[in-house]
Amino acid sequence: MITRVHSTTIVVSDQDKALDFYVNTLGWTKAIDNQMGPEMRSLTARPPAGGAELVLGLSGWVGREPGGETHISLISDDIDGDYERLSAQGVQFSQPVEAMPWGGKGTHFSDPDGNTFFLADEQ
Repeated sequence: MITRVHSTTIVVSDQDKALDFYVNTLGWTKAIDNQMGPEMRSLTARPPAGGAELVLGLSGWVGREPGGETHISLISDDIDGDYERLSAQGVQFSQPVEAMPWGGKGTHFSDPDGNTFFLADEQ
């Protein structure tokens, strides 16, 4: 039986810079950090509540360039507060938090490499 999603990969231009953003700006935790040869480092970060991890992969071994829509949705237990805090730290949002058609609230933000995520409130 498959029990959970372990990870999904986003492409970054610099793994240390990306890790700094996810850990020090978003407040996530570094989960895996293993050198797998001279050109490959397995590096993941995860939200504080756990769940699936983001693999911070380089374009050379992922086969695509950084940036663009990830199609990853993240949940916040204080979306208005997170929007204010992260905006003040320089995180780029596409628009302020707004009401969604299903009754919740949401917005999109990007990491320093232009990888875009949907942020929604916890319902």
